[in-house]
Amino acid sequence: MLQATEKIWHNGRLINWDDAKIHVLTHVVSYGSSVFEGIRCYDTVKGPAIFRAPEHARRLIDSAKIYRMEVPFSLEELTTAMVDVVRVNQLKSCYIRPIVLRGYGDVGVLPKANPIETYMACWSWGKYLGEEALINGVDVCVSSWTRIAPNTLPALSKAGGNYLNSQLIRMEAAANGYAEGIALDAGGYVSEGSGENIFVIRDGKILTPPLGASVLPGITRDTILTIAAQLNIPVVETIIPRELLYIADEIFFSGTAAEVTPIRSVDRIVVGPGHRGPITEKIQSRFFAIVEGKHQDEFGWLTPVTGVPETVTA
Repeated sequence: MLQATEKIWHNGRLINWDDAKIHVLTHVVSYGSSVFEGIRCYDTVKGPAIFRAPEHARRLIDSAKIYRMEVPFSLEELTTAMVDVVRVNQLKSCYIRPIVLRGYGDVGVLPKANPIETYMACWSWGKYLGEEALINGVDVCVSSWTRIAPNTLPALSKAGGNYLNSQLIRMEAAANGYAEGIALDAGGYVSEGSGENIFVIRDGKILTPPLGASVLPGITRDTILTIAAQLNIPVVETIIPRELLYIADEIFFSGTAAEVTPIRSVDRIVVGPGHRGPITEKIQSRFFAIVEGKHQDEFGWLTPVTGVPETVTA
């Protein structure tokens, strides 16, 4: 259940949580015309810090541009807003959700007179697939639903409407007793989960689908690529046939929500030893060391949030 906080940022000012409302005939309600982000603020050893805030702000702006939505705030202003909304809600760790949407105006498909509204909320949120999943992994299936095909909906945009496809993937998986689903692209190759990028390990090498396989350019995905290079683990961006999932040594999901979550089985076929493998563990350990402030932040990935008292609980 969503935990309400005190304030939400809206078009440059902070408003009460309960005042963040839209009309039922707002363009986004009928047509899914929104773009959004998911960002984590971590309770680091030096206090709360937002993980890769500028990169998320840039992707939000990029997503909007693809859909011809002009965000009336700069990357720097959006990053500052993330810090402000965490500070005002006095959270040491949380999930941040910026949303840019087409507001109330015309009700036709063509949004000629619909204002662009920008909201930013945050709330406490734990591990997306559960604490235990980070160690033991999760059971997943290959979805019967195909990921959005090229030149239908733009996969590079993190758009609200795109996630109708994600909902079908996730609901089908849950109905069949799986934690998550893996979608194939229009060519029948591995694409991604309903809300996560995927990495497949075979013979000491990490394979991950390219952006052309209808995958979102994940910020955590990029983080994994950087960490792997630091650890001298070879990574190849390449098309991945479905059957490689069944003979992989290790597989893991990545994402803001999922962080680094191992996969222990696909379609009831056990992956490797059936729990987190050694390469996944290395990647995962370095990832959490960075986001928790226990490893040097050499890439400047953490944006500190000042003004949150030590006595505040996460």
